[in-house]
Amino acid sequence: MTSSPASSAVSSASSASSARRLASGLLIAVSVAYSIIGLLYFLTGTLANGLVASAAMAGVVGLNHVNIRAALRGGRPPLFPLTVLLQAVVTYVPDYLLPAGYSAVAAPMLAGAALVFLPLGWGAAAVGLMMAYMWTGLFQVLPPVVMLFYLMTVPITGALSYALVRFVRVSADLEEARAELAEAAVLKERLRISRDLHDGLGHSLTAIALKGDLAARLIPRDPSAAHGEVAALVKVAREAAQDVRQVARGYRRLSLTGEVDRAVALLESSGVSCQAHLADAPLPRHADEALAWAVREAATNVLRHTRATTCTITTSAHAGRLRLEVANDGVTPPATMSGTLPAALSGTLPAALSGRYAHPAPGDAAVTEPTAGGGLVGLAERVEQAGGTLHAARSGPDGFLLALEVPA
Repeated sequence: MTSSPASSAVSSASSASSARRLASGLLIAVSVAYSIIGLLYFLTGTLANGLVASAAMAGVVGLNHVNIRAALRGGRPPLFPLTVLLQAVVTYVPDYLLPAGYSAVAAPMLAGAALVFLPLGWGAAAVGLMMAYMWTGLFQVLPPVVMLFYLMTVPITGALSYALVRFVRVSADLEEARAELAEAAVLKERLRISRDLHDGLGHSLTAIALKGDLAARLIPRDPSAAHGEVAALVKVAREAAQDVRQVARGYRRLSLTGEVDRAVALLESSGVSCQAHLADAPLPRHADEALAWAVREAATNVLRHTRATTCTITTSAHAGRLRLEVANDGVTPPATMSGTLPAALSGTLPAALSGRYAHPAPGDAAVTEPTAGGGLVGLAERVEQAGGTLHAARSGPDGFLLALEVPA
């Protein structure tokens, strides 16, 4: 079952929020760990040193939280770059107030902010400067192993912060793309249903209208024949109901031979002499369906928009392609064309078919303004998806030719 765009958006927002909460939790845990190390000044120094270290560490953790939280949301803190500069100040100024290199504890968090907010090259250079400063300040104070430990915490913690921020942002981008794809899938399905209903149901309704009109005319003269037409009308109506169910379920399947047989029967019953000449060539499913839809659309247009007396349906195979031609007569001289095809289909159909001919059927009022139809547009889309080409134009004084080619 296809999810709605609204539900997809809610799901995307929830997933992005979960990733942000996870990253925030990890970064807070790192901040707490470094804060505990800073509180060791209470044990190794005077009360004053402990209070200064605690105040400074609170400032570092608070500013780091403000900076990284904004980065996790894809932005910058309101007072940027002031907040980052203040974090640098409370990281290094206490070195002149406290013994034993306080900045070695606070610098790893500043490294994360530098990598996140500066271009990566500049951020890496800033981390290098922090490590160089730490080396010169603690080289004579701490044992080499301890010194190496503090030195490595700067790039490792900075890289961790940068990776978590990138993880959250990439997750948010992926969820946004997922929501857009879901909306596109829903739109595609709506277009499919609209096109299938137009092409399939329009054909069936035309057949029902013609058979109903024929039955009404036959009732006074030949009740038996009228009864046969009514029975055929009921059959077409049931097929139309089945078509609608198949469209809704998304597994509508047409075949070229089946549609040709239906088109010939419908045209013959409407007084149009129809001949079919089909080449014996196997077709892939998508090509077979494209040709079947073309026959259905052509038959519908012959009945609705012409006064045809003859129609031929021909297929021929050549050089790995199959060509379908549907030709008919009875086309009245065209009025001024109106309506255009989508830009995406320009070149697929000639300029002569930038609008649909609207020709009156026998007994109908003359149509002076043709309307742009969706049948040939939808057919062009189907043929394009099958890798083929479609051409439709007048032929001769009163003829019309619909021709298309698809890979065989």
